[in-house]
Amino acid sequence: MKFQKIENIIVKYLSNQASLSELDALTLWLDNPNNAKLFSDYVKTNYAINYNMKQYNSKQTKAHVLHVINKDKLARRAAKRKRNLLKYAALALIFLSIGFGAIHIYFGNADTLVIPEESITLQLQDDLIKIINDDESAEVIDANGNIIGVQSGNQIVYHKKNENEALVYNTLAVPYGKRFEIQLSDGTKVKLNAGSTLRYPVNFAQGKERKVILNGEAFFNVAKDTKHPFIVHANEIDVRVLGTKFNMSSYPEDEHINTVLVEGAVSTYKTSDTYQPDNSIVLKPGDKAAWSKTNKTMEVNQTHIESHLAWIDGRLILYEIEFNAILKKLERQYNVVFVNNNKDLNNRFFTATFDVEDITQVMKSLSYSGNFSYAFEDNKIIINQ
Repeated sequence: MKFQKIENIIVKYLSNQASLSELDALTLWLDNPNNAKLFSDYVKTNYAINYNMKQYNSKQTKAHVLHVINKDKLARRAAKRKRNLLKYAALALIFLSIGFGAIHIYFGNADTLVIPEESITLQLQDDLIKIINDDESAEVIDANGNIIGVQSGNQIVYHKKNENEALVYNTLAVPYGKRFEIQLSDGTKVKLNAGSTLRYPVNFAQGKERKVILNGEAFFNVAKDTKHPFIVHANEIDVRVLGTKFNMSSYPEDEHINTVLVEGAVSTYKTSDTYQPDNSIVLKPGDKAAWSKTNKTMEVNQTHIESHLAWIDGRLILYEIEFNAILKKLERQYNVVFVNNNKDLNNRFFTATFDVEDITQVMKSLSYSGNFSYAFEDNKIIINQ
């Protein structure tokens, strides 16, 4: 059988469109060890991350595919079940993105995994990456085949297991234009804003701090545990809590790392310092701690909490915000790119509230207030005089 026809059958099978005769043909084709090796050596999936292209461990993936195929061939010979090889070979492919969306197969010798920018991704141990479709539900399975959590729509809930096991980290990445929620194994709930990533242990270690790493913006509802402080590391700043609610914003392109306390208490301090009560600043509800990356100073003031939490519901509350900062927020929320040819606007401050308006309505309102013109070019917005 011609390879092009087999390739078409594989794609149809993975999209649940293959007929019984096509499944039989594919099973027979995989009986040939050379075909099985070709199948394992030249599999590549395309899917997405917001900020870059990631390289997967091709040797590990190939080894896993071969292991599953060879294991099933032995079982198939014993039980004479012709279709098991196809089932496990497909599972080996889907292993890279179990249950999360369509897979496009390419047969070539490239080792690069290309991820569409609009996809939410979950990076498991050993650099395995899954795409998460936020309108579906599925189990979250680690590299060893263990169920570690459950995804339901735009939320993942992790199971709590033996806390004495070695730390294994996952990383959730949310692209521009989307938001996502996660419940960690200790019960802590985290809402991630657009353009954000969170790195965290699948299970926290007994007797040690609960530490996660944030890049972007998130709202934390931390499960109380006085014996295990919860620490968020965000670039140059750490926030230490025992159980509380707070919002933290640490986008690389922003000048400030902002921590806004909603309830309870948190201590914030420089990452370069070892935590001590006398080298940290304790916030009270309603406080915003703003760390300047340029001046290396911390400023604490009471703030308008709602304006910092509006993003959770898809709203924007702008209170005396510089125009440049507004454009950054809009780029993240609506996944657009701005080209500002009207530099005079950069020195102006705006106050506005947008509920769930689309970007067209937002730009109409801003242009009216700021007295400027603009034009759409695909996902690019050109601002003029």
